[in-house]
Order: sequence, then structure tokens, then C-alpha cells
Amino acid sequence: MKGLQAIHQQTQSQGEIKVLVIGESCLDLFVYCEARRLSPEAPVPVLTPLEVVENLGMSGNVVQNLFALNKDLDVVHAFQEEKITKTRYVEKKSNHMFFRVDEGESKPVTRFSPEDNPNEFDVVIVSDYNKGFLSDEDLIQIGTSSKFSVLDSKRKLDEKIIKSFTFIKMNEGESELNKKFSQEDNVIVTLGAKGAKFRGHVFPSSNPKETIDVSGAGDTFTASFALKYFLTSSVEQSIIFANEMASLVVSKRGVATP
Repeated sequence: MKGLQAIHQQTQSQGEIKVLVIGESCLDLFVYCEARRLSPEAPVPVLTPLEVVENLGMSGNVVQNLFALNKDLDVVHAFQEEKITKTRYVEKKSNHMFFRVDEGESKPVTRFSPEDNPNEFDVVIVSDYNKGFLSDEDLIQIGTSSKFSVLDSKRKLDEKIIKSFTFIKMNEGESELNKKFSQEDNVIVTLGAKGAKFRGHVFPSSNPKETIDVSGAGDTFTASFALKYFLTSSVEQSIIFANEMASLVVSKRGVATP
């Protein structure tokens, strides 16, 4: 798979559960700063960097969450060759983000090129940020070739894609984009602190935390739900567990794992 080798050596272990994660990955940088004065040149704060924290983001964060939940997984991660970086400038005391700079998305990314059969994996997670790595046809092929698959996508989906995957995870904004399909039997809509909705039933977060930073919470939900469902075959247990894990990460700074 394109871009696979660099991370495959770091993330694969000989676990009993085989997981394939596909989708665009990035490096998340959090530059934590002080903001003690306004610029004399313009009415903007002057930021003084104090520290930089970096994490893998997007599909890379899904991988990090999987290993946080179970260190003995056997994970293969397929992502684009190009480097994408998201740099956030954050006032450390308040955790207020002043602005974000995204780099590496100005040119088309390499296309997905399958080398592994999704059917060889116990769990297939597609974290699709709709930046050109995956096409609609790729999604359909991956979903229909998998034994158990979960799709978290930022694009407008069609019926063939929806029906190809075991489960589709959407947030409220994505469900509005895909309103026609948001009530499908395999669609889970996350509702932030309110929990998640499935087949018309809302599963509230059992232990909601004070929200400090929502960065990466959707990745945590997706990874947690997929692993729990593989082990239990219970949608209810899996959503409750995923709600709990997502609640933990939003109470932390930056892109965190449970």
C-alpha cells in the first residue's frame, strides 16, 4: 500500500486481532504559547511559544487509539505518501486556539493502491478525510471485501457506499450532509456530550467530562466502537464504551488517547 512501510514497521505487533486502518494521515502539532500583550502593529495578541507537542492525526490517531486500547493488536496502516501537517497555536493557560496552519494539502495526494486483501483482517477501519487518497469505488471495494468494517468519512456518501460497510460513523455535521442516509440501520451519529444515536435511540454518555479539547474525539469513538463490537457483537455495549472513551479524551489537551 502507498506510504505503508514507514509506519508499518513501527506499529505492527504479533497480536491475535488483525486490524487494517486505511485513510489519510497527518502530523498534529500543538504549539502552546503565552499571550501577554497586543501587537503595536495590529490589534492581535503576540504569542510566545513555550512548548510543542506532536501526535499522529487523522487515520494515524485511529491507530494510536487502537494501541492505547489494546497493545497486542496486529495493525496495518495504509495512508498517503505526502506529508500533511496541522499546526495549532494555543494559549496554554486557557487552552484557547488562536489559529491553525495546514500544510501539505495544496497538491493532490497519491491514490490508494491495495496490496493486502481486507478479508484477511478481523477489523477494517476506514478513516476517510476526502482529500483524494480514496475514491467512492475504493470505499465500495474495501467495504464489500471486508468481514467487519467501520467507515468514518467526511464526504457525501451514496447508497452503495453505505450498504458496503458494516457500520458508518458520522458526527452531527456529517449526518446533515448525508441526511438521506442518517437513519439507515448501520449508521451511528455521534452527538458530542449528548452521546450517540443509533436506529432512533440515543445512547447518552454515562460519565460526561468537562470538554477541554475535542480534537481527535471522533477517532477515539471509531477505534473504541470497532474493537468492542468485534469482541462482543453488541452495538449497545460498543456505543456505551465508545462514548466513555471519547468522554475521557475531550477532557485532555490536544489530540489524546484514552
